[in-house]
Amino acid sequence: MDGHRYRSILLASVVAALGFYLLRVPDPMPAQLVVLKGTGVGLLAVLAWIYGPGRGGTMLAGVMALGAMGDVLIEYNLIAGAAAFLIGHLLSVALYLRHRRNQLTTSQLMLALVILVTVPFAGWGLPIDRAMAPVTLLYAVPLALMAATAWASRFPRYRVGLGAVLFVLSDLLIFARGGPLVQEALPNLLIWPLYYLGQLMICTGVLKVLRQEASLR
Repeated sequence: MDGHRYRSILLASVVAALGFYLLRVPDPMPAQLVVLKGTGVGLLAVLAWIYGPGRGGTMLAGVMALGAMGDVLIEYNLIAGAAAFLIGHLLSVALYLRHRRNQLTTSQLMLALVILVTVPFAGWGLPIDRAMAPVTLLYAVPLALMAATAWASRFPRYRVGLGAVLFVLSDLLIFARGGPLVQEALPNLLIWPLYYLGQLMICTGVLKVLRQEASLR
């Protein structure tokens, strides 16, 4: 692997994500900032496409590309952006199930079950506008499946599993911003860092295992 190119793409992704966080402004967001927003995870998709071997690498690149698409689309249309993320979650579930652990410990199984129950419950319960509750629930179910299967996969739990949990926390803060935290500054401070760090941990963690497995074949 070309380590210099790998690190360069990774660094460019981090710089783009940090730059967006520092430069972002309230709506309407300028087109240049929307592009910068999509670049962070978009470069993770490039990283996965170049360095991810086999079908797993292609699936990971697709997951990251759908995340970048969601980052951009959500600035113009909430439903379109959420749909891109939802499809990405379903593709993630397929990837994690292809690499599931043969056997889970009791604690691993319990945590996966907690995620499966609590995330949809939060998606349903957090919105103040009850007309939005079915929509957030529809999104929260594949979100929970993504995180639970990531935790139950054979990818490193404290990178990929934890990254998926950070992604979930980011989305729960989005739900809470339309609910009990509507007047609070905390969601706006934490949503993007949690989301991007989660995607970064997922991408690099999956890539590491895919490449290790490919080298043993």
